[in-house]
Amino acid sequence: MKPDPDAVGPGRGAEILGTENEMSRHGLESDLDRLREHPVRLGPNAVTPGRPLLLDEETCTGCNLCIEACPIDVLAPNPVEGGLPLIVFPDECWYCGCCEMHCPLYAAGAIRMNFPLMQRGRWKRKDSGEHFRVGMKNPPPPNTRPPA
Repeated sequence: MKPDPDAVGPGRGAEILGTENEMSRHGLESDLDRLREHPVRLGPNAVTPGRPLLLDEETCTGCNLCIEACPIDVLAPNPVEGGLPLIVFPDECWYCGCCEMHCPLYAAGAIRMNFPLMQRGRWKRKDSGEHFRVGMKNPPPPNTRPPA
């Protein structure tokens, strides 16, 4: 009796395809051959347009305090001594600001949060026309005038 190639289920069609070990061994060998032909470069993920941090090359000293402060491990140390930290997992950032708070050169502009558009709250005072946004370096004093 010839095996039915269209049969489905355990043990059916095994005579045609071979044993599972032979199939998996053949698949593994072909995958390894493909990898040898086209080596994979390992590195940080490409930073997407939704980049969570803006690092200033001129101001940042590469002290890596921001890397130690990040609770999510979004950043990784740069292999180049004194280089900017690498943003390895940009989509995992919580925008908590721990990296900014621990940066000794934050006031000089070494690191800045780049909030997503949905979190960039902006408001305007009607009387003066001033614009304000979340995360301003020098926020205005609170409005103490009673509501009208």
